[in-house]
Amino acid sequence: MLKKALRLTHSRLRNSLTPDQREEKSLAIANRCLELPIWGARVYHLFMSIPEKNEVDTSFLLTALQGMDKDVVVPRVAPGGVLRHYLLTDNTLLKPNDWGIPEPQGGIEVTPEQIDVVFVPLLAFDRQGFRVGYGGGYYDRFLASCREGVRTVGLSFFEPVEKIADLHEGDARLDFCITPGAAYSF
Repeated sequence: MLKKALRLTHSRLRNSLTPDQREEKSLAIANRCLELPIWGARVYHLFMSIPEKNEVDTSFLLTALQGMDKDVVVPRVAPGGVLRHYLLTDNTLLKPNDWGIPEPQGGIEVTPEQIDVVFVPLLAFDRQGFRVGYGGGYYDRFLASCREGVRTVGLSFFEPVEKIADLHEGDARLDFCITPGAAYSF
């Protein structure tokens, strides 16, 4: 399928889920993440969910990460289509940006090279480990700037499609993708 069609169909699928279904599936995804071989790392990048987009609720993963005393880094959209990354602490003020994404308003900046594991938002993914996001390329650019060996984990309410037909050179491949029912390794 083409990315445009996947964005449309998977946005509709997400929007068809009830709040209770989203919460149940998000908890199942977080629990399945605990089975991955990623927990020996120190610095984890976690996207903050956009409630209006009915994204996977990452608060369950945040609780798990904090319970393991891991360093959690969250992104902020910066001019020029890039993400900047900040350590999430008890003093970090989060405020929704123009797209409704809760963002840190300052704090300790972390470089992409310091990050060990990235939880990646997506709308859909395929059996080869490629994802479709909202189309801005923010995460593809961010992942390209990470050090070699960083582990990437996509989070999806839905199972993979067979193949994304219109991939391009800059599309980043995931290491894992987690759904409520399965963990995929690529």
